[in-house]
Amino acid sequence: MTGTDTPMTPDNKAQAHAVRQAELRKRSSGRLMIFGFLSPTLAILLFMVAYPIFSLVYYSFFNFSALRQTTMKPVGLGNYSFLLSDPELWGRFVFTGKFVFICVALQMLIGIFVGYQLQKNFRGRDVIFTILMMPMMLSPVVVGFLWRYMLNSEWGIVNFLLSSIGLPKVDWLGQTNAALWAAAAADTWMWTPFIVLLATAAFRGIPETIYEAAEVDGASPAYRFFRITLPMSAPVLFIALILRLIDSFKQYDLFVALTGGGPGSSTETVSYAVAKTAFSYFYTGEASALAVILLVIIIGLSMILVRHLTKMGEKY
Repeated sequence: MTGTDTPMTPDNKAQAHAVRQAELRKRSSGRLMIFGFLSPTLAILLFMVAYPIFSLVYYSFFNFSALRQTTMKPVGLGNYSFLLSDPELWGRFVFTGKFVFICVALQMLIGIFVGYQLQKNFRGRDVIFTILMMPMMLSPVVVGFLWRYMLNSEWGIVNFLLSSIGLPKVDWLGQTNAALWAAAAADTWMWTPFIVLLATAAFRGIPETIYEAAEVDGASPAYRFFRITLPMSAPVLFIALILRLIDSFKQYDLFVALTGGGPGSSTETVSYAVAKTAFSYFYTGEASALAVILLVIIIGLSMILVRHLTKMGEKY
């Protein structure tokens, strides 16, 4: 023991213990205060998120109709086996997959290209950017009806332009393949501005000194784009991809306004089938099971993409 050391007397030990107890009480009160502020929000989230999901899963195991709430017959996995053995449902999954792939691919390609052009400073840039953002501000139902009038086989503006250059008219909404591309065009027109917005923000966040150093080293514009711009903005673009993928899988109101699920039921997405089963036929149990299947698919794809996003964030 040196001369500067203070011996631990009983009074010193009691004082140190009292200080520790005061610190513990202060931390506990802080935690209680934080929990008190968060508890209303947590309660709302628990009610608005957890309860509907629990109810959805619960009802999926019953032969249940919202019109006959007293007759809930447990069927186990019967609703799931019935749905997964339905060839029409697999057709809806195929159609939904095609729609999602076309929309997300077009929106990402066009959005990245336009965003890369808009990151540059030039006269009229803000005006062009504002105009491009306008479709995203509309309701999907409004967009659906707008494109429905534009694609009318008799007096729509699209067929008028085709006729003016000598091309035959196309029954855009009366053929399955044509209706698929029509819906993809409408969705792309509406949501590409979202990708443009995120891509422009990501590109403008890259330090200009990196481009200047690459230009001094003689890097070509293509090299700078693929080796600097895309890798450094990849996390933001990946988030945009995840959000658009999830939203495209849930697309319902656009098809209601644009095609009404026709011709026949060939343009019904899985979300459209859920709403139709639940609110047109009132087969609540089957609709709940179908919604759970769609939810599992979306969560699975999201988890895979988020895992890649996490690796990408660690890399860049």
